[in-house]
Amino acid sequence: MRNHNRREFIEASVGAATAFSAACMAPATAASVAAAVSANERIVVGVMGIGGRGAGLATMFAARADVHVAWLCDPDSRRAAYATKVVEQAQGRPAQFHQDFRRMLDDRSVDAIVNATPDHWHALGSILACQAGKHVFVEKPMAYDIWEGRKMIDAARKYNRVVTVGMQSRSSPYAAAAREFVRSGKLGEIRLVRVYNLMKHSRQKLGSPQPPPEGFDYDLWCGPAAKLPYIPGRHWLNTAEFSCGPIPGDAVHQLDLARFVLGDPPAPKSVNHTGGIYVLQDGRDTPDTQYATYEYDNFTLLFQGALWMPYMKKIATKIREEDLFPDWQFCATKIELLGTEGFMYLGRHGGGWQVFDADNKLVEQCYGRPGDKFHIENFIQCIRSGQRPNADVEQGHQSVLLCHLANIAWRMGNARLKFDPASETFPQSPDANRLLKRPQYRAPWIVPEKV
Repeated sequence: MRNHNRREFIEASVGAATAFSAACMAPATAASVAAAVSANERIVVGVMGIGGRGAGLATMFAARADVHVAWLCDPDSRRAAYATKVVEQAQGRPAQFHQDFRRMLDDRSVDAIVNATPDHWHALGSILACQAGKHVFVEKPMAYDIWEGRKMIDAARKYNRVVTVGMQSRSSPYAAAAREFVRSGKLGEIRLVRVYNLMKHSRQKLGSPQPPPEGFDYDLWCGPAAKLPYIPGRHWLNTAEFSCGPIPGDAVHQLDLARFVLGDPPAPKSVNHTGGIYVLQDGRDTPDTQYATYEYDNFTLLFQGALWMPYMKKIATKIREEDLFPDWQFCATKIELLGTEGFMYLGRHGGGWQVFDADNKLVEQCYGRPGDKFHIENFIQCIRSGQRPNADVEQGHQSVLLCHLANIAWRMGNARLKFDPASETFPQSPDANRLLKRPQYRAPWIVPEKV
């Protein structure tokens, strides 16, 4: 299917309902950012982790008139020059840099932190921030394992903090319109959902173990994880000690968006997995191929993830930012909702959605836009109001839980496992239950039993 522009859609669908199309461009929140605010109305923000995503988020927060980014923290001081530069350019004044994020938590003027660290720091960094009285914007995947995710929820609720997860499609108007379309019943009864994360990753090229570079506090970077030898070329995302894996780290966006438009169903009652390290045998210990089936009470979710498919393409920036749709056949990050009356294609990060009827006729569609600005707006407004954010920590946990279930089933030998959503355990598999939690933390970076 080729891209459709606005004129082609109007010509092809005269007489279609317009309510959903109008909702596509509606603001995600009622409040909007004022052109100028007083200094004491500004939300003071610190950023933990200033790699590519962290520096990008720091810049987006700094660009707001109602935010002051006061701190930038990262164990790797080599990142400081670029991040401090772009933040100062965005907000017109500098931010402090420190390798140790605890300095930022000690600053009582800080209202909120952005946690854009690798997966193994998401839980402890966020819990410590809640204990210090800070609100948290934590990147996806929310937690390294199922147990840590539940502890993050406990911390948010105990300390009454707003904790939102970087699953920004939830705040996009087009996603809200998709949810309303599904709720309208026009797709009929949805019995099958297919979620994809198929693309091409490069092989990592491992060097020999050596001392960490000057300016990089590797001990702090490892934090609660084991302090593995420092090996140039080893990507943390491919290393199970630090990461949920590259497929879950990306696919959680689509899994979350699918859950969102379906009305946020609770966890499935079983998972079945097949996959492994089939192509990228480059020293990684996380799968390059993951296919999972999740059984719910009223529908089945099929997930396909792989890292060796060059013909599958992520949604291009031009498509995300204009009135265009991806080539669904080769879209790497699509969702398909199959109902008894209609079929929906849905794309993340501004990919939009299209619906086809029983005669394969295009009957409704909605262009998308990226959700970052909407998502940050929602976080800031929830800090002010105390309301739960669009990507509340509970929903972040429920979405990444699907990734954890697939990983555990893989580590159990590509097993089929029954799951109890209430206890978040595997009632028939003690061995699988041992994989719910990191077996050992490295002192002093220990996630507490009671937060």
